[in-house]
Amino acid sequence: MTDLKSEITTAENKPTARAWLFVAMLCLVGCLNYLDRIMITTMRSSIVESIPMTDGQFGLLTSAFLWVYGLLSPFAGYMADRFNRSRVIVFSLLIWSVVTWLTAHASTFPELLATRVLMGISEACYIPAALALISDYHRGSTRSLATGLHMTGIMAGQSLGFIGGMLAENHSWNYAFSLFGIVGIVYTLILAPVLKDAPERSDASDSGPEASVNLMDGLANLFRSAAFRRALGFWGLLGVAGWMIVGWLPTFYKEHFNLSQSKAGLYATGYIHTVGLAGVLAGGWLADQWSSTNPRARLLVPALGMLVSAPCVFLGSTTPDLTIAIGCFMIYAFMKAFSDANMMPILCLIADPRYRATGYGILNFCSCIIGGIGLYAAGFLRDGNIDLSIMFRLSALAMLLCAGLLFSIRLQKDE
Repeated sequence: MTDLKSEITTAENKPTARAWLFVAMLCLVGCLNYLDRIMITTMRSSIVESIPMTDGQFGLLTSAFLWVYGLLSPFAGYMADRFNRSRVIVFSLLIWSVVTWLTAHASTFPELLATRVLMGISEACYIPAALALISDYHRGSTRSLATGLHMTGIMAGQSLGFIGGMLAENHSWNYAFSLFGIVGIVYTLILAPVLKDAPERSDASDSGPEASVNLMDGLANLFRSAAFRRALGFWGLLGVAGWMIVGWLPTFYKEHFNLSQSKAGLYATGYIHTVGLAGVLAGGWLADQWSSTNPRARLLVPALGMLVSAPCVFLGSTTPDLTIAIGCFMIYAFMKAFSDANMMPILCLIADPRYRATGYGILNFCSCIIGGIGLYAAGFLRDGNIDLSIMFRLSALAMLLCAGLLFSIRLQKDE
């Protein structure tokens, strides 16, 4: 067998074919991860027709997922730091795919809510482990681009979310969950024998957990850093803004511009997440190139993205012209993706290498808990006849605060 260590990087720290292969394989996992969670937002009418519920209850379906996902993210990240990252990824994919399939068999609101909670539990383990694994393989000038390439899978999953609405109209809402659950189970069988940890980690994992990794020590280590605390504030605020838009943009398009469920879902997922896919590549490439001359590049690129995103969201939520609204939210999606490509690389600059996945888990915790509260509150505000455009304007304000937090972070260490 070819020596794995010789296939990861050259002496100049440039990753080779195997490292890029793992990024490509994880792209598809990321696609399934977000498609399974997001397509429910594009089939609201079909689900409510089958299982009557209020807007508050429908918002709770996504909020419950986010709260559970967020609460478990720090522990899930710690598991990826302490144990074999690749096994954590494979196990997570298998369980959430089974839960996706089970979702198709829910017939009451409590049953549907229970499957969303189970999905939150199973999906929590994936992203911290995947991003940490990619960072293990990409240690030099390709880190942001590799992260961005993985994020293209996530963006693809989001952009394909409209398929849920289309399948719900042409078949039933159950059909989509059943189909993609089976796809995930099959891909698990392909991924399991191929995906491996970086050698320095897999060697330790084969002999047992790394004794130097401790959850309480990791939490104390991370929170002692002012840079990490500011990064946490940034990711939390962006979670409120981002999840508010993801969760309610299909409904906003449908109601404000009198669109069908399929068209609203296409404009809200297919369009903006497709340009988001280009955004993570552009943001990753730009940060890698700029970082050769400016060590703060991986902070500055997403900060500039926020400064462009904020006015676009504000204008998109207030204009009466559908074309302008779609264009504004597409620009937002492109620029916001700069943050997705660079969050783990930012952690690599400010956090102890032993606790990168734990740190990302904590960021996810903050983002999802606060974002879930925002989604749930939006549902209740809608029940009280508060317009979605007002909520999107508040999201624009949050993005400006995000930019300020990134500009304020001071680097304490190199990659």
